[in-house]
Amino acid sequence: MTRIGAIFNPYTHTPDEFRDAVLAAESSGLPELWIWEDCFRQSAFATVGAALAWTEALRIGIGIAPMPLRNIAATAMELATVERLFPGRLLPGVGHGVLDWMGQVGARVASPLTLMREYVPALRSLLAGDEVTAAGRYVTLDGVRLDYAPTTPPPVYAAAEGPKTLRLSGEVADGTVLDSGHTAEEYAVATASIREARVLAGRGGHHDVVAYVVTAFGADSEARAIADVGDKPDPAARALWGDPAQVAAGAQRFFDAGVDDLVLLPSSRGDIAEFYRAAAEVARLVGTDAS
Repeated sequence: MTRIGAIFNPYTHTPDEFRDAVLAAESSGLPELWIWEDCFRQSAFATVGAALAWTEALRIGIGIAPMPLRNIAATAMELATVERLFPGRLLPGVGHGVLDWMGQVGARVASPLTLMREYVPALRSLLAGDEVTAAGRYVTLDGVRLDYAPTTPPPVYAAAEGPKTLRLSGEVADGTVLDSGHTAEEYAVATASIREARVLAGRGGHHDVVAYVVTAFGADSEARAIADVGDKPDPAARALWGDPAQVAAGAQRFFDAGVDDLVLLPSSRGDIAEFYRAAAEVARLVGTDAS
């Protein structure tokens, strides 16, 4: 089923603005709000815990938190605690992290693919309440089991972009987070690769694909949206703009490409509450169309 969410961008808005933004998202009826953890801006787990405590219905996505920054047991405990406190509203994702930043803090790994191959399945198992023993290159666990695993474990997403990582995400994760700046045709190639790899790995069920898309509403929306992806060929194919009805209509090409959850990324700093109100209207329109 197609879904619409929006992003709180740590580059255009500070942590001081987060509470008002979350409350605006909730009051507008926005279904999902996604955050990400870029060094050295805002913490993922403190942010989502606060957001869930301030709200009643809003789902919060982490898209993503870097795997190299935290021991897997710490990540599992963080996610399990948040999920137990606020069941069914957490959408956690992990990724390689920006390699230069990981190097700055002494956490850069030689093989990010190996890290993901070890980390994501072990994280999923821990959240499922399993006892996990692993002796990998990066993940070492000796009979570890969470005392308070979630009653229903949340899906674990992985960020992916290159061909190898896309396929690996399909193999080991429950969903994939795709970055912004791509055309529907590029997303179609990515989603096909993810889902083919999942089938070949013998995994059943649906793999949820989340994609960020630069979006602008209101005056000069076309110019603002295109400016944000203007360094790439065919920038108009990589963004959405206009009123909510126009954005909802344009979103269909990304859904047709295999994206399940289209997360709208504000093209620039602006009135975040107004952006979330417009995004919530897009979600209502898409939901009406989907039914």
